[in-house]
Amino acid sequence: CIKVDREERPDIDDIYMAATQAMTGRGGWPMSVWLEPEHLRPFYCGTYFPPTERQGMPSFKQVLLGIAQVWDTKRADILTQSESLADAVREQLGERETPVVVDAHEVEAATAALMENFDPTWGGFGGAPKFPQPTYLDFLLAVRESGDETTRNGIDSTIRTTLDKMFIGGVFDQVGGGFHRYSVDGQWTVPHFEKMLYDQGQLASTYARASATFGDAEYRRVAEQICGYVLREMTSPEGAFYSAQDAEVDGREGQNYLWTLDELRHELGEDDAAFAADVYSVAEGPNFRDPHHPDEAPSNVLRLSARPEQVAERLGMDVQSFHARLDAINATLYAARLKRKQPRTDDKILAGWNGLMIGGLAEVGAMSGDGRYVDAAARAAAFIDEHMRDADGQLLRTFRGGIAKTPAFFEDYAYLEAGLIALHRAQRVLGESGDASLQLAIRLADEAQVRFGDEETGGYFDTPVGQSDLFVRPQSVYDGAISSATSVHLNALLDLALITGDDRFAERAVRGLVATSAAIKRSPVGVVNATRALYRALKSGMDLAAAFSRADAKPGNDDTSVPPVASPVEIFAEVDRVSVSKDEPAALTLRLRVADGYHIVAADPGEQNEDFVIPLRVSVAGGTGISVYADYPAGKEYRVEGVDGALLVNEGEFELPIVLERTGDVSGRPMILVTYQACSESECLAPVTVELDVALDFVN
Repeated sequence: CIKVDREERPDIDDIYMAATQAMTGRGGWPMSVWLEPEHLRPFYCGTYFPPTERQGMPSFKQVLLGIAQVWDTKRADILTQSESLADAVREQLGERETPVVVDAHEVEAATAALMENFDPTWGGFGGAPKFPQPTYLDFLLAVRESGDETTRNGIDSTIRTTLDKMFIGGVFDQVGGGFHRYSVDGQWTVPHFEKMLYDQGQLASTYARASATFGDAEYRRVAEQICGYVLREMTSPEGAFYSAQDAEVDGREGQNYLWTLDELRHELGEDDAAFAADVYSVAEGPNFRDPHHPDEAPSNVLRLSARPEQVAERLGMDVQSFHARLDAINATLYAARLKRKQPRTDDKILAGWNGLMIGGLAEVGAMSGDGRYVDAAARAAAFIDEHMRDADGQLLRTFRGGIAKTPAFFEDYAYLEAGLIALHRAQRVLGESGDASLQLAIRLADEAQVRFGDEETGGYFDTPVGQSDLFVRPQSVYDGAISSATSVHLNALLDLALITGDDRFAERAVRGLVATSAAIKRSPVGVVNATRALYRALKSGMDLAAAFSRADAKPGNDDTSVPPVASPVEIFAEVDRVSVSKDEPAALTLRLRVADGYHIVAADPGEQNEDFVIPLRVSVAGGTGISVYADYPAGKEYRVEGVDGALLVNEGEFELPIVLERTGDVSGRPMILVTYQACSESECLAPVTVELDVALDFVN
């Protein structure tokens, strides 16, 4: 048995998660995968298996015994299945696609899709749970200058509303700085309290860029508060940055960050407590109750009701006086918070994530003129370059306890390149040469070309050549919580071409865009950071047309194609909280809305299709002791020319009743998940699993 940390080996996690989703129709952690020993191909996959059998779910021991028996008696069948599953993963992660001509149309499509999916009331894109998604905002910040006045005003409203609502909300740590992972609601109030380094680095950069673009002093404050938090709580003695802080303390979600009115009075006294309760919405009543501990008193996630200058005006104060008083209150609350038991810090140092934070610190330093942030970025970069290389000088991914290990992946090189380029520019702004930072970025870019470049297509692999423990060498281009390594590298190449005037970087960027063009064409938002690189290349006058011609690219825009949307499926729940008792199940109805031109694979897609598509599924993850049952709607026949039989799909708007039932003592943080795969007439998108914004209360 081998337990893998997916942050240390993201390549392993990506490959076997793809296999798990292909086999079971869903993903999640913990992930359990059984491999044949010769090529390490998976032949059986699953997520959570309970210690004892319940509700038709086998125990982990039963699974092991069953697999052992089949391995002894039907090994040939297992090996055949492993090869079929491996082929499905190779097709998803390692397929080289024929280039397609892309141009400004894809940039416009991505912009339109983001604007369509924008929440004009609360900001962000789509419904709950809401993630910050700085990659979307960075794209809009880049393209805004090319639109007409109406378009630019719409883009600016999208950017500013989102940035405003995030930083006044509870997803931003009002007392200590830094952003939590995401908001479980649509108003940015109650977060999942985990803090990730990659979020801090990306959001520091985004707020710094927005501050420079709009001249907004509040965005500068937020960017500096992010950096202050990281330097205070997430920085190693050597100057590199830790990976994350946990969401829980003693099994209690957000325990370190929550306040009651009585606690404010105890720490601040009546006058300041009344001020803080007003400013931070505590006076309106509690906004947080732990669904796993319903007997505990409710409390508050601190959040502002509006931007600081608006709150100050309501209170009859100027904004400077308002900030001075609130800063003093926050300092007192932070000191009190430090006396509480603290969430665990993951003190693993990851090269790529440090690159993101180096970039964030550098951009904040350049925007503010504060050399402290630039110096901190330079110190982290020097540590990685000196201490995170092997005997041959190759970059390593992880460092902990004085030991560096694991050959770096493409994302480590790409994120470090981008961070070092930002550092070089910041050093120049502050009057330093920045030459060392630039030379290290160039060195990493050249090393990445040798280690990860696909000479045949101009694209990039995620892993080094000859990695013996992988049965596929993936080429990932889609953006997730962090932009894809390919897209970050393409933008870094464009930066290096501009800074150095060296044609080799421009040539690599153009070839990389050609190799990524099919994905850009298929989903300009799904690879939005690569779409940003396309926009930059077009704007700089690079000859993409000649490159597409040399690559025999397929013709581009087709007016009959379905316009891309940021998310073709919306899911709504009739309530935002349900109670599940030991004796009485809870019922609720979901409403799914599928965009015109799309359909989703039905729960029963037809027997002949089960091995090729991901059906609609409702599941529970993140805890034990609860099961979910769904009354799935029947599918409608959808026929594909040249394929025997029909695929069964759902389209339009429809209801999906579900029932939640207690199956034992509840532990962890159970959440309701919906998995679906959306398709149009020309393509099937990657399967998606979303968490519903429904709080679960468990009562006896």
